[in-house]
Amino acid sequence: MVGGLDIRARPCQHQGSTIFPAFMPTQLILTKNVKNLGAEGDQVSVADGYARNFLLPRQMAIAATPGAMRRIEALKLLRAERERKEIEEAQELGKKIGKLSSTVELKAGEGGKVFGSVSAADIAAALAERGFQVDRRSVHLEEPIKKLGNFEIPIRLHPQVTAVFKLTVASPDAPAPAAEESAARAPKAKSEKAHPVRKKKKA
Repeated sequence: MVGGLDIRARPCQHQGSTIFPAFMPTQLILTKNVKNLGAEGDQVSVADGYARNFLLPRQMAIAATPGAMRRIEALKLLRAERERKEIEEAQELGKKIGKLSSTVELKAGEGGKVFGSVSAADIAAALAERGFQVDRRSVHLEEPIKKLGNFEIPIRLHPQVTAVFKLTVASPDAPAPAAEESAARAPKAKSEKAHPVRKKKKA
């Protein structure tokens, strides 16, 4: 009550239909995978405006009516098939990445001190040069590489699929690194023919 008036939200009547305020939650069943919301067959509660202006026009969801509820099982089957294909595609990509190896050059001074470093973005760029587009956030590095050596870099392509990318950090001013591998918390992969050297500018 404000000034003797009841301001509680009520449905508005318009031409014989009920119009609810935009903040009212709407129950939907997702028909597609929606990031940070859910996947096919999930019943979700969202703001009315988000439902009317985004999800429903793009056919990413349907209203959770009694008839639509009967479609949930069919939607979950579609979801399982989509997820199976995503895993298979990630596994195939992982096999291809596992056969690669690249070399990045850093300047090194006396005593082998390296100037600069190799970051996750640099590794993503090295993969892009080979024709593999990978988000730098999928490259698992605890910290940038700041020493010469051979490294096995985990690349997370899917929650259930992690590939291993072999990288050598070398210097034109230093001998080739030893064959031992530096820790990158990934299983060893069969070595393949190295890719031509990719030079990194001095930091």
